[in-house]
Amino acid sequence: MATEQLYSTDAYLRTFEAAVAEVDADGHRVALDRTAFYPGGGGQPHDTGTLAWDGGRAAVAKVAADRGIVWHWLDPDAPLPDPASAAEGSLDWDRRHLLMRTHTALHILCGVIWHEFGVAVTGGNMTPGEGRLDFELDAMSAELGQRVERRVNDEIERARAVLVDFVDRGAADADPALIRTKANLIPAAIDPLRVIDIVGLDKQADGGTHVATTAEVGAVRVTKTESKGKANKRIRIAVEEPAAGA
Repeated sequence: MATEQLYSTDAYLRTFEAAVAEVDADGHRVALDRTAFYPGGGGQPHDTGTLAWDGGRAAVAKVAADRGIVWHWLDPDAPLPDPASAAEGSLDWDRRHLLMRTHTALHILCGVIWHEFGVAVTGGNMTPGEGRLDFELDAMSAELGQRVERRVNDEIERARAVLVDFVDRGAADADPALIRTKANLIPAAIDPLRVIDIVGLDKQADGGTHVATTAEVGAVRVTKTESKGKANKRIRIAVEEPAAGA
């Protein structure tokens, strides 16, 4: 049975109750019937936190999805719960929220580049507070990085709403702007598609977690611009707290 993905509809859920659906003693991992732990994907790392049950508690060190089942790897020195037992999960919220801010900042960057140049993303990755995107640009410079930084922070200050929607796959495939990666890596079997809409700026298929408004990102600094080859340019960013008085 597939795991109910609570993070897909409520990114702000910090704790949740679930039942243990399966226990893999050899892997020291458990599957739950529902979870708020993001399993990683699209460049966003998996969540961490804790899982507690009657008579036990363990750190969740790794989370990953496999054919619709989300597995939670527990601290190898901790006990494992019994199958079908009730459990409560708690996210490392500070880490998750920073990842949400970072992921949303990357979508803002993607929207800015799309509106100015109309080019696709060729790659990306993030850690809490830092991220990078690669674009099909012919040229890159520090001056362009500074201009992009100003545009991104302007969009943050506009406090644009960030909405989650689910779109029929047929309709999504008819709108090429919803798939912003150069290679469409989303399997055709995923229907409907989850879509993140930064209203008025960026709308694309995405499975990760985001803040509810661009203002919550804080501030973005372009830390480096790089050429990674012909028509492949990289922009690195850092997410920071807004300046005092901003």
